[in-house]
Amino acid sequence: MKITSKQLRQKWLEFYEGKNHVNIGAVSLIGDGSTGVMFNVAGMQPLMPYLLGQKHPKGTRLCNVQGCVRTVDIDSVGDASHFTFFEMMGNWSLGDYFKKEKTAWTFELLTKVFGLDKDKLCSTVFEGNESAPRDTETAELLVKLGIKPEHVYFMPKSDNWWELEGTVGTPCGPDNEWFYPLDAAKKSPVFPEDYVEIGNDVYMQYKKTASGYEPLDNKNVDTGFGFDRMLLFLNGLSDGYKTDLFLPVIEELERVSGKKYDLGGEDRKAMRIIADHTRTAVMLIGDEQGILPSNTGAGYILRRLLRRAIRYCRQLECSSDALLNAAKIFIEKVYDEAYPLLKEKEEYILTEIKREADRFEATLAQGMREFDKCVNSIERKNEFMSKSNSDYIKETVIGGKQAFRLYDTYGFPLELTEELAAERGLTVDKEGFEAAFKEHREKSRVLEAGQFKGGLESHSENATKYHTATHLLNAALKIVCSPDIQQKGSNINEERLRFDFNFPRKLTEEEVAAVEKLVNEQIKLNLPVVMREMSIDEARAQGFVGVFDSKYGEKVKTYAMGEFSKEICGGPHVENTGKLGTFKIAKQENVSAGIKRIKAILI
Repeated sequence: MKITSKQLRQKWLEFYEGKNHVNIGAVSLIGDGSTGVMFNVAGMQPLMPYLLGQKHPKGTRLCNVQGCVRTVDIDSVGDASHFTFFEMMGNWSLGDYFKKEKTAWTFELLTKVFGLDKDKLCSTVFEGNESAPRDTETAELLVKLGIKPEHVYFMPKSDNWWELEGTVGTPCGPDNEWFYPLDAAKKSPVFPEDYVEIGNDVYMQYKKTASGYEPLDNKNVDTGFGFDRMLLFLNGLSDGYKTDLFLPVIEELERVSGKKYDLGGEDRKAMRIIADHTRTAVMLIGDEQGILPSNTGAGYILRRLLRRAIRYCRQLECSSDALLNAAKIFIEKVYDEAYPLLKEKEEYILTEIKREADRFEATLAQGMREFDKCVNSIERKNEFMSKSNSDYIKETVIGGKQAFRLYDTYGFPLELTEELAAERGLTVDKEGFEAAFKEHREKSRVLEAGQFKGGLESHSENATKYHTATHLLNAALKIVCSPDIQQKGSNINEERLRFDFNFPRKLTEEEVAAVEKLVNEQIKLNLPVVMREMSIDEARAQGFVGVFDSKYGEKVKTYAMGEFSKEICGGPHVENTGKLGTFKIAKQENVSAGIKRIKAILI
């Protein structure tokens, strides 16, 4: 069947709502620290507390479509099926239904709603080991539903078992993965070479113990299906960039570059990378906990994506304005319904992409010349030494200090240098780079004490202090400048805070002094930071503020510092304000029309 991305999203939710599931919506792409990862990398990740036993306020049957970001495969982006941002269609049973219902519903959805050919469906199940039995129950249910027996494969624990590594007392169990041929036109594909996983059902039926596994009283089901890949199959495509999630952007890149996507080769790869990385950048900057490019943490990942996209714009012989054109399409056409916050933040998103592009473009040409000089030096040395010594082993490594100079002086992420080096048959001394980087940071701390550069990119002691101080700053701005002020972006590391907010002008000197005075008064009061969980309605009634209420679940964490600051928040905080030191506004900047930025330090 032919289907648009908007229709697919709707069909998934309607199907499970018809099975008495509640659509719980999506949460931020940015990890809140509770799971120890930088980004939400799977649809089930925000549900982890409930899969581990907490009662969900919306019941035992849940569903949603959740955005995710995975960056471990950045170098694979450029083929037909890898993406850094993607969406997962999920549904969950928290101690409710189990294998019989779930296998039947997944089969019904795939074959009757989505129209996939049951004779081409393949499925894998757990083969069993000394700790847990073979999952013959799921295999038999699949065959009864209509999956060919020869298309049901028993696989080892490494393929078909889910558990939290290094834990005891947590739920775990076998999973049932579903596969479909990437090229659906093939008559008899051979698993697994011609098949791609489109989703899986995890059956959490055991509790992990110190000595093995024991049955759980309340069994859970965790389902995750790839939205992008499902869209691919349903439209009979073998190229993920031909779906309506990307096609308008690909057509725009063809227009500005004069190149043709369907001719393949390096131009097609470049278009895919630009489209994917721009989409992810839009989502990360436009997220409810939006981040901005920086040199550390999540901001560094964002910077790496944007700069990689810019380099491939040069390969297409078009300007980095192509990123802005692509971003507009994602915001205004592709995700206008699913992610309305992007439209609200459109000017802000475009401004930040343009800012990063201009910053990188200014040094990219020089950096490329420096890189070429470095490589040419190695090649000349190899050529000279090989002529005079037949036993000479050619040099194939770019030194760590050279790679750091490209980073520090020309803004080249290490990964970009590694990518360029690989194209010339070379590698990079990564350990040497890290050593040079560490040495540079130590010198900077000595030479620039009190001067900070830098969302919340770590949960270090200093970053936690800055995160807490941001709450005080937000409250002070509402008092001094306008009660209508709201956070529009935040970037925090262990060295400083950066806070974006809506306001028509820069603060006057008097307003800056008043804000600093208010914040420092609360610090001197040594106010306890009190966390309570409550319903969103209760939080509102008690005066807690949250910019993105529609994205919160029914139960939220609230943090109060006396009556001065009361916010809904999931991040880490100090125990009391007295730990913060002295608050000082270091700089003001204009971000875009109506959006101002404050950078502040604690000394």
